[in-house]
Amino acid sequence: MLRRTLALALGAALGAILPAAAAEDLVQIYHDAVANDPTLASARATWVATQENVPQARANLLPSVTLSGNATETQFFERLHTDPSLAFMQRFPQYQYAVTASQPLYRKQNSVALDEAKESVGQSDYVLSSAQEDLIVRVAQAYFDVLLARFSIELTESQKAAVSENLAQAKRNFEVGTATITDTNDAQAKYDQIVAQEISAHNDFDNKIAALRAIIGRPPKELRRFEAKYDPQLPTPNSIEAWIEAALHDNFQVRIAQSNYDIAVLEVDRQRAGHYPTLDLVASFNQGYAGAAAQVTISSFVPNDSRQGQIGVQLNVPLYLGGSIESKVRQAVAGQEKARQDLEAARRAAELQAQTAFTGVTSGAAQINAFKQALVSAQVSYDSTKLGLEVGVRTNLDVLNQQQQVYQTRFNLAQSYYNFILSSLRLKQAVGTLSMADVEEVNRAFGG
Repeated sequence: MLRRTLALALGAALGAILPAAAAEDLVQIYHDAVANDPTLASARATWVATQENVPQARANLLPSVTLSGNATETQFFERLHTDPSLAFMQRFPQYQYAVTASQPLYRKQNSVALDEAKESVGQSDYVLSSAQEDLIVRVAQAYFDVLLARFSIELTESQKAAVSENLAQAKRNFEVGTATITDTNDAQAKYDQIVAQEISAHNDFDNKIAALRAIIGRPPKELRRFEAKYDPQLPTPNSIEAWIEAALHDNFQVRIAQSNYDIAVLEVDRQRAGHYPTLDLVASFNQGYAGAAAQVTISSFVPNDSRQGQIGVQLNVPLYLGGSIESKVRQAVAGQEKARQDLEAARRAAELQAQTAFTGVTSGAAQINAFKQALVSAQVSYDSTKLGLEVGVRTNLDVLNQQQQVYQTRFNLAQSYYNFILSSLRLKQAVGTLSMADVEEVNRAFGG
């Protein structure tokens, strides 16, 4: 009898499996989120943009070649005041172009900037991976919130029907004189309370649907629910120290903060390199042409070509720039200290996340087993209370209260399942191993 009661209760708490064509599972919802979530799309775009940092930084170490040219026409007029008849005017074209090239031989700042760019590209991988992990958790959270809100509505409707039946029975008993008006009033109060809870449950469900819609970009269909056979498993290894140690090294937020610190260290070197000399290999070639005068009165210009080529090295030594270099160094050193503190904060946050998630998994498994037993006990107590009402040793209010306890325990059991899975996902997120495979594993627990 107890086994049958538990099976029925778990079936009500976790929900039946809908046909595949009628319900969307977690994997389907996640794929839609990957395609439509604006937060992840923004992270992808940032990743693509960051990849260009290296080519741009490397360009400052490669040769640069420029071509410039000009074409002019000159008109010259002159008249002597002593003899106005002596006047002349000339008009002649001029053409010139120049090719200049430069190859940095020693530029410490540019070399360090390239190292910074490479570090930022590596960091972008961590940022994108972190966004992907965050999406998994957000989708799972929103998915479970919808399921739990839907289950809350179903429980409230079931309880409303049961309370309505108790209210009708209390009224009939009062009419025939086998119950007092107190029983009727108690049943009416419970019914009114359930009606208010039903309205609240529907509002909460609408809000949870809106939250999921904001991630996947469309209203979700009916969602697949858990099978009652789901068996929670403890984490492997079952040691909180191992998970904390992994989180301190592999958590993506820690890796991002570590990259920020490494970049800040390089930035200090780059600013200090402002004191260093620079040495470039430079070359240029100029060619010009001056045409003959179009009209000549007294004198004329002879057409000519000119060519000039140069090659050499150019040394620049910054002696004093008003203290700007020293100021930038101090600023970079302060930025390095900030990055160091941010890294420490990230490590502590990762440690806390791992500890909290590990505790959520281990205590969640125990909580599920406890609520299973509590549901059996609540159901037995409810059946006993109903029997007590029939023989006159229990009141109608006792039955209603015990019925409320059964429904609340069912809700708590369902919530404990969802919390356990979310804690499992967050534990893997804490150590940087959360992936699509985990989504598929959870989905199998839904019968998907």
